[in-house]
Amino acid sequence: MRHLARLADYCSITNMHTKNLAIVWAPNLLRSKQIESACFSGTAAFMEVRIQSVVVEFILNHVDVLFSSKLSSVIRDGAGI
Repeated sequence: MRHLARLADYCSITNMHTKNLAIVWAPNLLRSKQIESACFSGTAAFMEVRIQSVVVEFILNHVDVLFSSKLSSVIRDGAGI
């Protein structure tokens, strides 16, 4: 995720800002067996992928906070409560 966030830093050159990166990478990072099965119609599959891309975009925009060692220690300490 940090690598993708770093790629977004070069969006002025590549035009791959966080939204574009999320659209491309979300189906691979958040793969859903339901989407891959035949039970999803085209519209439902599109909506699911759209939600996935919003989640990945959020993660890319907040990668420093979500993957910081400080947050990890707070979560680890809180889990023992």
